[in-house]
Amino acid sequence: MKLDLRDYERFEKQIILKKIGITGQKKIKNARVLIIGMGGLGCPLLTYLASSGVCNIGIVDYDKVELSNLNRQTLFNASDVGKYKVNQAKLKINKIYKRIKIKTLKIKISKKNIDSIIKNFDIICDGTDNFKTRYLINDYCKKNKKILISAAISKFNGHLFKYDFKKRGPCLRCFMPDQPVLENNCETHGIFPPVAGLMGSLQANEVLKTIINLKQDLNNSMLIFDALKMSLRKVKINVNRNCINACKN
Repeated sequence: MKLDLRDYERFEKQIILKKIGITGQKKIKNARVLIIGMGGLGCPLLTYLASSGVCNIGIVDYDKVELSNLNRQTLFNASDVGKYKVNQAKLKINKIYKRIKIKTLKIKISKKNIDSIIKNFDIICDGTDNFKTRYLINDYCKKNKKILISAAISKFNGHLFKYDFKKRGPCLRCFMPDQPVLENNCETHGIFPPVAGLMGSLQANEVLKTIINLKQDLNNSMLIFDALKMSLRKVKINVNRNCINACKN
């Protein structure tokens, strides 16, 4: 898809940035991004990708909006309670930018359907809330050489990862070889709402940097945010030579 006059007007403040320009904005418009999980992370992530001009987006979530979601899932309000998240999110985003093609999938991702869900997207964003699904997404992206940008939140903390599986490097199992016995997510431990907004925004930041090929990215590293200490630190993830995904190769 090409840029037209309305695109130039709408995205003027991005296009004038030397690291984006017209070429970068074209890349943003034509990128194919999949968001798995339309919760506290998925809402700001989708909002900023749409506002930036990404026109090919898939959103996956089988949940309906609940009242307890509204403290952090900023695309929804009280009138959305009881309705499917992906449907309501699409309605809200189309009010921001009507030219976006949003593919909605009201489905729980599994081994049987993951290929049909992910295969047509270039960048995969994981905003899910359980380790089983995270490992499934990680393993598929590793095997099929996808770019995976994953965020996680709990209590007052957030984590952001990026793995470019088109290149050699570690995966989630290198950092966490075995699935923890206890889940550590919003449902079990609670969440400070601004953490969700911040980490979803940082996830969008990393997606856009990846699309326009900025070299200063988070590849093979983890960003850790502590809301109480107001601290950010970056930790390098090393290849585990015993990883079941054969990351040493």
